[in-house]
Amino acid sequence: MNDWQRKSPLEWQTYVNKMVNVAAAEKHEYEGWVVTIDPVSANIVLATFLENEKVSISVVLGHAVQEVKILKEGDDEMKQRLSCMFAPEESKAYSPEELEKRKNDLKTWLETNHIPVTEQSDSGGTLCVAGVLTIHPPYGPEKCSSSNEIILSRVQGLIQGYLEKQQ
Repeated sequence: MNDWQRKSPLEWQTYVNKMVNVAAAEKHEYEGWVVTIDPVSANIVLATFLENEKVSISVVLGHAVQEVKILKEGDDEMKQRLSCMFAPEESKAYSPEELEKRKNDLKTWLETNHIPVTEQSDSGGTLCVAGVLTIHPPYGPEKCSSSNEIILSRVQGLIQGYLEKQQ
């Protein structure tokens, strides 16, 4: 077991959100922003930002790490960028105004297409379709729920089509 693997998770945490240079076995070197470090294997996940908003991800295996040098501290913008790198698109945060607009636009579209929809007043903006299906914020197909699988599938397909036309 090498020195890197002997470190504690609290020690590894000090490397997260920092630009590092990792010297590994067989004279390999890796450079990038530390996204996370696996506390069991000591593997380091590095992100390198390329042109065109593309990201290259590298994993340096913990047993191969010989030395890690911190090159640069991450600012708040970089920390935010790294923290939401693997988050699904639909989990992005919407402001209350954006959620209200999404809800109203979807409700109007459903009504225009003769689909009976109401807003449940006590549920924080949940829409109810025909009394058998609910749509929760942020009003995407994955936020629909119903015990009737046929209705669920059809409404999800309609909402998916609607959202694709919006983009």
